[in-house]
Amino acid sequence: MVRVVGIDHLVIRVGDYETSKAFYGRLFTFLGFEVLEEYPDAIGWTNRRTRFWIGPADAEGRKHKHRIGNIGFHHYAFELRSRKDVDALQAFLKELGATIVDPAGEYYDDYYAVFFLDPDGLKLEGMKYGERQARAARAKARRNARAGQ
Repeated sequence: MVRVVGIDHLVIRVGDYETSKAFYGRLFTFLGFEVLEEYPDAIGWTNRRTRFWIGPADAEGRKHKHRIGNIGFHHYAFELRSRKDVDALQAFLKELGATIVDPAGEYYDDYYAVFFLDPDGLKLEGMKYGERQARAARAKARRNARAGQ
């Protein structure tokens, strides 16, 4: 049976290539990505686990602005190491002047995230899931280890 082992890359088309290139360049530098490759009509970044590419939309594509709720892309989430990293991302986004649509907070049980928009209004997310559960499991394991000694 064929099995997917991960998502290799995402490619998005943008309305103003230079504006988006600057936005994503700063964002990905902050997130620990580096430029993978750059061509006249595309640039990709990687953190050695995933790749994210942008390229300019064509003339017809630039006529139709992105709207959350349309068929297609809803949002892309970057899994971060910790809730502190989510908070640090939010602070960086404020410095960057990005639109934060949902501030850092707990949106589901043990799911902490910040949601923001790129220059074309594409929704992005920095999130951490399960941090409290993992901390509780480590504490339980330490208690069990001490009790077993």
